[in-house]
Amino acid sequence: MISKLPRWVWFFAWVFAFIAGIINVVGLVGFTHQAITHLTGNTSMLAAALASFDWSAILHFAAVICSFLAGTILSGFIIQDSALQLGHRYGVVLILEAVLLFLAAPLLDRHYLSGLYAAACACGLQNAMATTYSGTVVRTTHISGMFTDLGIFLGHRLRGLPVDAKRIKMCFLVISGFLCGGIAGALAFRFIGYFTLLIPASIAAITSLAYEAYQFRKK
Repeated sequence: MISKLPRWVWFFAWVFAFIAGIINVVGLVGFTHQAITHLTGNTSMLAAALASFDWSAILHFAAVICSFLAGTILSGFIIQDSALQLGHRYGVVLILEAVLLFLAAPLLDRHYLSGLYAAACACGLQNAMATTYSGTVVRTTHISGMFTDLGIFLGHRLRGLPVDAKRIKMCFLVISGFLCGGIAGALAFRFIGYFTLLIPASIAAITSLAYEAYQFRKK
């Protein structure tokens, strides 16, 4: 349950949401004007492309979706468990995410769509990495679910029903992280363009090294 989440989960939930906020805003303000961290809009765009038989758009949106899916598959293959807990190979997943984002920055700067696919794969890696903890779903690359949960809990509160205060706190935490990441990414994009992606790449790399150092000390 959410009440059993240790402090490190709360901290990294915000950090990963911050990373996703930066990545997504770069996709939206860049030359493709396209979301990267979630697939709802991209699936709708694929549907529209299929309806109009726009084969170039079909291939593009299918590639974005498959790139994200490939990231989730790779994450599942490496971690081999959906339960979030220390001891799993999160450092490997994080360093792969960092590498993909480091590659995406110069590719997108040259307007290569392959950079978008690399960033989408990185987001798939991250989102699958922290799927659940103690039966509680924790998503960090999109916040539709968090807003939905928040609305449900606030509705319950208005009716005088009991609510999980810590679940509300988690909703605000992830939403605020994603929002702050978006603000930071939009501001950075004005000055360094697609190399803004080096910020989340560096955060992921540093987090990976810190995690591996922690694991080494425990051993």
